[in-house]
Amino acid sequence: MNKRIAVLVFPGTNSEEETLRLLRACGGDAHLVHWSNAKLLPKFDAYVLPGGFAYEDRIRAGAIAAHDEMMDYVIEGAGAGKLVYGICNGAQILLEAGLVPGTGDVRRPSAAFTRNGPVPHFICTHVHVKLAIDPQRSPITRGLQRDALVPAWAAHGEGRLAATPEELARLEAGGHVAFVYAHPDGSVDASATPNQSALGCAALVNREGNVLAMMPHPERDGWTYNHPDRRGGNAILAPSGGAIMFRSFVQAVNA
Repeated sequence: MNKRIAVLVFPGTNSEEETLRLLRACGGDAHLVHWSNAKLLPKFDAYVLPGGFAYEDRIRAGAIAAHDEMMDYVIEGAGAGKLVYGICNGAQILLEAGLVPGTGDVRRPSAAFTRNGPVPHFICTHVHVKLAIDPQRSPITRGLQRDALVPAWAAHGEGRLAATPEELARLEAGGHVAFVYAHPDGSVDASATPNQSALGCAALVNREGNVLAMMPHPERDGWTYNHPDRRGGNAILAPSGGAIMFRSFVQAVNA
């Protein structure tokens, strides 16, 4: 029997249905859990925090949601080894909760996904992110090939990784930068990063490897019909592209 995955819905979450559908298409027993039903969360085996604008991104993106009752259970579950995957706003919440990169105390963030550079405005652009760690570093990435490229959509106003120089050095040395922005051919340079994120970072993982925070949306490039070169027939309804992240996550949850 597959293990159960909770897709958390905060006030302002807006990508839960796409996330839910792709998790299920990849074999996951996924269910939406709204903030009013937070007490149900301990019954689930893993958590996914989707994108959106939780609590209207007041103060900072993710700052209020990080103190929501739901996060009490996520923090407890992560400490017990449950897998947690945050996407865009979900990633921001995980950083604000201190679960990622996990170099400081809980709810004392040591890094943040903050306003984009060079101009602090919302961006919406297709990107590729490249696995920058050994796939075995995290159960969530174990189903990926080394240097895997994942297509996704960057759609955020606050996606630039920022931290002190000392913390950035810790993140590099500790293998916390899980994915970096890359060109479609897999090459990496500053021009591949759409928001001036420090270290070219698109995703961070905690020390234990069970919590992953990714800024771009792989679920928005998760189906064959999302692609301009799609073929005809029933294949247009098949999971593809960014779905490899969800397959890897589901495989890890059910392992």
